[in-house]
Amino acid sequence: MITGVFGPRVWAPVGALTSLAYFFHRQRVALAERRPADGRRPIDRSLLELKMVQVVFRHGARSPLKALPLEKQVEWSPQLLEVPPQTQFDYTVTNLAGGPKPHSSYDSHYRKTTLKGGMFAGQLTKVGMEQMFALGERLRKKYVDTIPFLSPSFKPQEVFVRSTNMHRNLESTRCLLAGLFQRDKEGSIIVHTDEANSEVLYPNYQNCWGLRQRTRGRREAAALQPGISEDLKKVKEGMGTDSSDEVDFLILLDNVAAEQVHSLPSCPTLKRFAQVIEQRAVDTALYILQQEDREGLQMAVGPFLHILENNLLKAAEPAPSSSKTRKLYLYATHDVTLMPLLMVLGTFDHKWPPFAADLTIELYQHQESKEWFVQLYYHGEEQLPRGCPDKLCPLDKFLNILSLYSLSPEKYRTLCSQAQELELGNEE
Repeated sequence: MITGVFGPRVWAPVGALTSLAYFFHRQRVALAERRPADGRRPIDRSLLELKMVQVVFRHGARSPLKALPLEKQVEWSPQLLEVPPQTQFDYTVTNLAGGPKPHSSYDSHYRKTTLKGGMFAGQLTKVGMEQMFALGERLRKKYVDTIPFLSPSFKPQEVFVRSTNMHRNLESTRCLLAGLFQRDKEGSIIVHTDEANSEVLYPNYQNCWGLRQRTRGRREAAALQPGISEDLKKVKEGMGTDSSDEVDFLILLDNVAAEQVHSLPSCPTLKRFAQVIEQRAVDTALYILQQEDREGLQMAVGPFLHILENNLLKAAEPAPSSSKTRKLYLYATHDVTLMPLLMVLGTFDHKWPPFAADLTIELYQHQESKEWFVQLYYHGEEQLPRGCPDKLCPLDKFLNILSLYSLSPEKYRTLCSQAQELELGNEE
């Protein structure tokens, strides 16, 4: 967690990738002639070759972002910050152009909040580091041990790493890489990041005026919705907090989730209402960023989808440039990133993305037919994306899903500023 312009379009690449449209068209025509009457034919998975993997993950467990107004506060001791030796792995952080690491306004903000016990808000803990190391080991088991896809040691030419510019995410990335490559590397590990005002790995309410205006007031309004308001009143009464306190289900879940994963003593009321708190937090998030609000979802994750989409396109070029295409793309993001991504893909399970959750996109090519396929995983479990005939989804159908929400940088700027321009025009 972090403190209709474009009509539906069928996927069609532009610029240097335009030839792929014709390539996929000719491929589909040829394959249609060999398919049975129902248009479906079994895929021999033994003939599928893994070409690329993209992993979008949430950081590991951390301290809360804001303490609850309780008389008896949970103690967040600095001992929880101990670094497990197996997670230590040197890395360098740069901006997207390879220059110096940008200043992190979020980290500066979190350091202004000291929790009882001495920890700052939003700090990655030993538990979180171990979670990320375990995720790295799971990826290693699949992509190094089971499928000989990645090299056993980190190689810059094989792996691209990008993270939001928050210390908990950068350190989560370190731990994942330590688990994935068992602290063995051939070359420097570079983690790319961006300025807060132009970051696209989370819904950027600061940078996108249109998104900010579209969702303005929805968080407060959500707390007044039937069901949500009654449950919130029950929880706050049980906690003994005044009804005027600025506490909603998002803040409640942030504290409950952090306390539970660290086995810290929670307020009895929070323990009793834990499931209700999670469900109502999800309801609140879905009220803020609504499934049917296509433009809202475009502004939330459209630029990031564009990045994921382009990675697929580059890898599927008839003659891809090995110097530009990596085998593995890692993106360290947040729960507020994963939720809209899952909504777009039609795979959201209405559960809050836990710490260290991962969404993995695998790209395969059939060695005989030369068809391209995408396999989607969430928490390591196969998913069936919306609009796909099977969990092994033809690449062009998967790209069609992304294209409904994907935004190029130019279209993102246009959509984000459009409402502002209209409002300014009306004031003239």
